[in-house]
Amino acid sequence: MNRSLSGLTRRGWVFVTLGGGIAIGAVLVGQRDLLRAGILLLALPLGSLLVALRSRVRLNAQRTIEPARVPAGTVATVRLEISNRVRVTSGVVLVEDTLPYSLGQRPRFVLDHVWSRFRREVTYNIRPGMRGRFNVGPLTIRVTDPFGLVELRRAFSEVGTLIVTPTVHPLPPVRLSGEWSGSGESRPRAITTAGDDDVTVRSYRNGDDMRRVHWRATAHHGEMMVRREEQPWQSRASILLDTRYGGHAGDGPDSSFEWSVSAAASIGVHLVERGYVVRLLQDEDDSLPTDWYHSTREPVDSRVHLLDTLAVTTASRTDSVAHWSDLVAGADAATGMLVAVLGRMRPEEAKVVARLRQGSATALAIMVDVASWTSMSTLDSEQVRQAEVTQILRRGGWNVVTAQRTEPLTAVWERLAMERTFGGAA
Repeated sequence: MNRSLSGLTRRGWVFVTLGGGIAIGAVLVGQRDLLRAGILLLALPLGSLLVALRSRVRLNAQRTIEPARVPAGTVATVRLEISNRVRVTSGVVLVEDTLPYSLGQRPRFVLDHVWSRFRREVTYNIRPGMRGRFNVGPLTIRVTDPFGLVELRRAFSEVGTLIVTPTVHPLPPVRLSGEWSGSGESRPRAITTAGDDDVTVRSYRNGDDMRRVHWRATAHHGEMMVRREEQPWQSRASILLDTRYGGHAGDGPDSSFEWSVSAAASIGVHLVERGYVVRLLQDEDDSLPTDWYHSTREPVDSRVHLLDTLAVTTASRTDSVAHWSDLVAGADAATGMLVAVLGRMRPEEAKVVARLRQGSATALAIMVDVASWTSMSTLDSEQVRQAEVTQILRRGGWNVVTAQRTEPLTAVWERLAMERTFGGAA
């Protein structure tokens, strides 16, 4: 009973209270006409509530988000198709969709006279300013009577998913290393075929043929290992993204962390399009690198996987860089190119990063000038620290450039190529 009466609005409760008071007073004083007025005031909201409960409004809603994956700052359209599944006609229906706070205010629509076989399509646009994975929905409806005495709420369980990827800047095709896709003598082979003892293996993945299981390697590693497929020589690139919270400055989209994520996305997409097999290394708490984005996939599919991973990348509370060697380590770490997007670090941390180049044909670093993302002027001590970090990396064989807040990523990329060609280490 109490659950049913919860459908009364404030106006409905005023009618019920007033009608009940008048009816009790009329009984006490013996006024029949006043009693009729009280009963009328009671019957109006209660009757409207009874009709609303028995109307059994059954709306069907289908949601479509186009496109379901957009870069930050791009408009996405949400299309709702609402239909009445029963022959009963209802009054005014208020429709409200649920959105996360970062996607803006909740859109509301008024559907007047939802008749039998009713069908209507409503659309609204959202422009996400932050990357991420967002749930759109569920849809809620409110059925009201013409007098505003009753309001019943219904909620759907279906939600849609919108993936907002980092902004990708097109980069100029510059020469960064001697490696290239296809076949050639200047690039390392992805596998060896010297014999069963030297066969290259990798961890088992879902869907692998059990006939490719290498039992000797499985016993040695303690996990299921399979033989690699014969494949042409490939260019490899690992992208190391510094996600340490303490290594960045600024808030929201206009922060050095978001600039770094966008830079990693742009570089990764650029290298995938040029035929590289790309791996993303993130400084997360679990310290596990992502899988290689294989060139055997379609380039578009590889870009989607890379951008989806970066869409949900968050800042890590870990300040140490000591475990970065575990990120870069592995059977495939000795080949290919290493590109790092680094935040603020101390000289002792730079020494750890400098040693990551071991086994890499090329090591490139973009040092984000975090101080330019703050309102304070750069101190002389900060400039000295940054110069010392740069020199440590260069002595370790890295090619290093510094990225300012106001400098476009394309210009940084071109300077990195010039550093590699003219000023970098071999």
